[in-house]
Amino acid sequence: MKILMVLTSHDALGNTGKKTGFWLEEFAAPYFVFKDAGAEVVLASPAGGQPPLDPKSDLPEFQTAMTERFKSDAAAQQALANTVKLASIDQQDFDTVFYPGGHGPLWDLAESADSIQLIESFDRAGKPMGFVCHAPGALPCELRAAPR
Repeated sequence: MKILMVLTSHDALGNTGKKTGFWLEEFAAPYFVFKDAGAEVVLASPAGGQPPLDPKSDLPEFQTAMTERFKSDAAAQQALANTVKLASIDQQDFDTVFYPGGHGPLWDLAESADSIQLIESFDRAGKPMGFVCHAPGALPCELRAAPR
């Protein structure tokens, strides 16, 4: 199984002056569940490269076994630092797509033509999709209310 994980490239929490991005545990837990099940996982983001981490998600009170595992896994850290550009992704190359949460997706992925096209192509192909926490904000409007 080949799984695409789409992360945000957005790092600003509106006009508050605070930083945001993806939520570490919402990325790390599914990443390792997928990897432990033998899946090939490809990481993508609108800008490619290192996606921004929501600094709050790295506070001690939000750490879990999976976030600690991520912090000690050089290969996982390397994969995250080198996400591919979302525009280069073709749905046909993947069995499913998963969007981790954090506040960042509400800004860039919700407005990204590449992300919207990708989600719609997965939907048309009848392939499973997963969105956690704030990531459903990236869904095109017509899919948010669609019965599943």
